[in-house]
This record gives sequence, structure tokens and C-alpha cells, in this order.
Amino acid sequence: MSKATFDPNRYNKSGNETFQEVLDKHLSRRTALKSTLGLGALTALSSFGLAGCGSDSQSGKSGSGSDSNPDAASRSDVVLNFESIPGALLDAVAVPAGYHAQVLVPWGTPLNNKANAWDNTGNNSADDQANAMGMHHDGMHFFPVNDAADDGLLCINHEYIDQDALHPAGPTTDGGTGLRTSVEEIRKEINAHGVSVVRVKLNGNRWQIVDNDPLNRRFTAATVMDMAGPLAYTAYLETRFSPDGSQTRGTLNNCGNGYTPWGTYLTCEENWPGYFVNKGTKTEDQNRIGVSGSGTRYGWDDLAGDAEERLDEFTRFNVTPSAASAAGDYRNEANGFGYIVEIDPYNAHARAVKRTALGRFRHEGCAFGKLEEGKPVIFYSGHDSKFEYIYKFVSEAVWDPADANPANRRAIGDKYMDYGTLYVAKFSEAGVGQWLPLTMDSPKKGGGVLGDDFDSLAAILLNTPGAADLVGATPMDRPEWTTVDPYTGTVYLTLTNNSSRKEANVANPRLNNTFGHIIRWDEGSDQNTFSWDIFLFGAPSGADADTNRSGLTDLNMFASPDGLSFDARGILWVQTDNGASEVTNYTNDQMLAIVPSAMVDAQDRQQVVTSENQTQLKRFFVGPNGCEVTGFAISPDYKSVFINIQHPGNWPYSENAAEETPAGETVRPRAATVVIRRQDGGQIGV
Repeated sequence: MSKATFDPNRYNKSGNETFQEVLDKHLSRRTALKSTLGLGALTALSSFGLAGCGSDSQSGKSGSGSDSNPDAASRSDVVLNFESIPGALLDAVAVPAGYHAQVLVPWGTPLNNKANAWDNTGNNSADDQANAMGMHHDGMHFFPVNDAADDGLLCINHEYIDQDALHPAGPTTDGGTGLRTSVEEIRKEINAHGVSVVRVKLNGNRWQIVDNDPLNRRFTAATVMDMAGPLAYTAYLETRFSPDGSQTRGTLNNCGNGYTPWGTYLTCEENWPGYFVNKGTKTEDQNRIGVSGSGTRYGWDDLAGDAEERLDEFTRFNVTPSAASAAGDYRNEANGFGYIVEIDPYNAHARAVKRTALGRFRHEGCAFGKLEEGKPVIFYSGHDSKFEYIYKFVSEAVWDPADANPANRRAIGDKYMDYGTLYVAKFSEAGVGQWLPLTMDSPKKGGGVLGDDFDSLAAILLNTPGAADLVGATPMDRPEWTTVDPYTGTVYLTLTNNSSRKEANVANPRLNNTFGHIIRWDEGSDQNTFSWDIFLFGAPSGADADTNRSGLTDLNMFASPDGLSFDARGILWVQTDNGASEVTNYTNDQMLAIVPSAMVDAQDRQQVVTSENQTQLKRFFVGPNGCEVTGFAISPDYKSVFINIQHPGNWPYSENAAEETPAGETVRPRAATVVIRRQDGGQIGV
């Protein structure tokens, strides 16, 4: 999540026991158990009567049968072979010795010959922007073309916009009313949102865009998209544009991402509520998710009814009821947002589809669990807001390896993502927890079932967090990106921070948690249980032991973990969204690396990061001043790593990402992808 779009309001008023309260109890208990046992030991302990939440199921190790301890075959043998770099405060990136960094496809790069070249004055048109790279790159994935490591498609999210950089002198407004006045500017802003699909090839040691490739395309905040799953074709999605509830226009605030085993891209709609306004009486779900009652983020609705408006392109952002029924207005327009959106990058004509079965909230990332033939496919996602929840979706269909290379990717997405059960997590201080289903017959914490409050599964999904409140889920410290260890199947998720936390719990242990941490869990022997621990705590190196629980030093201290991704070798890449001066005074946002599955004790039990083993966490990359480091992708040969730089302050100066902008010189800042390669052409990190 960008700091520029973060909503500090607390919309969860459920009163459920928070993760901080659970974690406080858990840490006390873990200390009594000599604490550094790690996740494998906690899993084993759960079978000796420590299981909480009323569960009588023992938690097994995902991917390693019923044994809670990973064996040698379930551990990566990769060793990080670079020196951890010091922090940096530069208008340039920093990488380890022996590496170089290239700027690739920055904002405004034309994808086809319909767009003019990027204009440094900000005078590109809305049509130019519709055919060029969007603004503020974020989540990303590399899809190889013909299984090549040097030829592929980058799918790149564009989270939000910087109006001052996008236009020559910022947005044009009426001096008296403050309302927007330029149709062209608003269209340009709408077109700068969404997702880019861009083909890139390696030429020598330099990656280049493939100009005018047929697969280059844009999805913007105005692109027509299909709705699928339980909410599709219901009255909840009925609008003047789509009376049957089958379609919507655009995708918004695309931050985290994921991909599927069948070769499609998943983009996540995060802080989308701020784009809509209801100036009348808000619905229950609008209040719970945070739709505004006074105004929209960029004022796109200011030009509703303008003589130049086409097909209610601006009117739709005002969701105040104005007609006799939903068929005559846009009261349900916001109901088409807040989903995981699936894109087939290999089909230039395939429409994007929003998968409503995975829930509607501020999605931050989406990762699938370790695949097993004949078992359901599981997707994990967090709701990135203060005191919100962690979810998993379990498909009704079971995994068939033949579906990894389908003739019709859309049909396979329908199979695994439209039918299944959505669960929300409840944590116990014993290091175990429950997945609570969100179905009509799910018990509520005070008695009764969800069917007492909702008339259908579609209604539950429309107000996913409201349903999670009722079943007693655990409020967390801003759940962000999720990733799965390819060796162990353990799931990792960043809890970036929560400065509003005044009580502790077992999964959120620190009061006023400004530094964040990474939690992890293993699935149990059924779909309803899991075991968990805190893998890594962010902290400044000089903090006391209660704060710096992982014993970090200057060479790996960080705050606010955000982006998170495993590569297939078992390396975990951790990106930060610094929000603590104790760290930002030393270094800009960064990316670190560690190999969790190799961190085991003499009994092969997984370990958390402590002062004894913290040197295994290494700083690999530092971004330029003012930026957020986000988005991760890697080529199949592991020789190119792609990282996104969002909202830099005064960068890039040249194609060499490590070249510092000269003192006294100002450039129009451009979000961009940075490609890192070893100078000797070897694999990254090893």
C-alpha cells in the first residue's frame, strides 16, 4: 500500500479480540516454553493439549504429510552469496558489489504506435496515457514467452497517481468552487490507473521493451471487465451500465498481486473505496469498508453531467441513489470493486474477470498454497487496513495437474475460483488457530448463524469484513502481501504496522506497532485449523530487546514489511514501506533476502529469526529517496530480478538506475521497473 493512499480510519468496530491481545499471551507462553522453538515445534506442541479455539484437530505440516518437522527434502539448499549492503539515502538505487541495475519501462513508455513519446513537461494526452505504461508501478509478475528466460510478459500494477507529475502544473480546478474543470485531465488520470502487460526481451545484458507487440495492452480504470462468481448477475451489481450485473468498468488502486498455476495474473484492488462517494444514507457494507460520504479522492465525479461526458464515465463514481431503481443510477457501482481480478496475459483479446468468490475487501496480494493432486486449490489474501483480517479461499474443485497448461485459461479460472468456501482466520495464544467459514450456516460469536443477518452467500461476500466481524475473526496489524514457501508449504504474510494499537495479542505482540512483523502458518490436517508463529520482527538496530525481538543490526534493520515473495529456489524477498524515523534516518526503502526453510535446529524444527541467526537476513537492494520499493518478479533462470520503484522523489536520471541525480538538478519523477543482473551473468543472490 502506498503511504499516499493509506486510509488511517478504523472501520472494524466488532470488538473481537485483537491479534495484539492474542500475541501478548502467546509470547508469554512461548517464553515459558523457551521461546525459540519455532513453528515446527509449536505445531508439535499443539498435539499435546495446547490447541486452542475449541479445536480437537492436530495441525500437520503442509507438504510433508502428518509429520510436523520438515525433512531434508523439504528444505532449500540455497546459500545467499552476497554481502549485506549498508543503508543508503540517495537519488539512486544501491545493489551489492558485482551487480548492476537498469531502468526499464518507466511511467509513460509507449506500448504501441498509438501513443506519442513520453513528454517531460507532462503534456501527454489521455489517449497517449491509455496506450502507455501507467503510473506508480506496484505488484508484478514475469510470464515467459515460449518457456524462455530471456523473453516474457511483465504484468505490472499501477496503484494510484501523482496529479502534480501527471499534468504540467497539477490538476485544473475552478478558483471559486475548487471543483475539477478539465475532462481531458480526468480521462488521463483514469487511464494512468490499472495494469500494463508489456513484452520485454533480453538483448545482450540489457532488457528492452518489444515495441508494438500484439500482447502489449492496458487495463485502465475504464476498461470493461466481467464479473464472475456468486455476486455476478445479482441485483447487487445492477447499474445503468450493466442492468444484468454481469460487467463493470475498470480496476482501481491495484497494489498487491499474485498469479495462478494455470498461467494467469491476479491483480488486487486495495484502497478503492476512496474513489466513490455516497452523499445520502450509506449502506452497511459502505460504512464497513469505508466509502466516503463527502467526496472522492481525485474529484472525478465533479464533471458528472458535463457536456463532454461519455456513457456516465464520471457520474458513476457518485453512488448516491438518484433514480427510482438501481437500473437508473450508479448506487451499485462501488459493488463492482474490491476483488481479485484475473488477467490472461497470453491472450490479447481476453477480457479481465473479477472473482467475487474470493471476497470483497481491500485486497493486498493473493497467493496460492502448495499444490497437491486431488486436493483443493487454496488462495490466501489479506485486508490491508488497521485491525482487519486474513482470509483463505478453498476451491470446490480439486487440483488436476493437466490444468497447468490449458487451452482456455479463463475456463480453468472459472473452475477453481468461482466455486468454493471463503474462510477468515482466528488466532489463539497457543500458536494454533481456526479458519472460520463465511457461509450462511456459519456460527456467529454471539449465537445464531450468518444466515440470520444475510439473505445469501452473495450478500455475505459483498460485506466480507462485516461477516468476518460476526464470526469472531482476529483483527490484525494491516495484513499485506502473502507468499508460500515452495519447499515447506508454509504461508508467510506481512503485518506492516499499526500505530493505533493500544493492546497486544498473540499475533500482534507490540503496542503502538510502528515497525511491523512477518507472521507465518502451516495448514492443519483439515481446512479448519492451522499453526502459526512470528517469523521476523521489524525494528531499528538500536531498539531495546522487547522491540528488536529479532536482534537486527544496521545491516538488516527495517520497518514496515510490505512486499513479500518467494522465488522457486526458496529465497524469501522482503520489501519495506518505511514509516519509522528510526529507520528512515538511516536508509531508504529496501529489499532483503533470507532462506527460511534452511533455518532449522538439530531436530529439524523451523526457527524464527533471533539475534543468534539474524545474519542470514541480508539487505540486497535500497531504493532512491522518497520511493517505495514494491513488486517482485524473477526470470525462470534466476538471472534477472525485476523490482518496482514507486513515487521516487528525484529519479531516474538515466537508464542506469544506480546513477545518482546530480546535486541541484531536478527531474520529473517517474515510477519504473528496475532490472538487476549480475555482471558475470550468474544467478541472483547465490
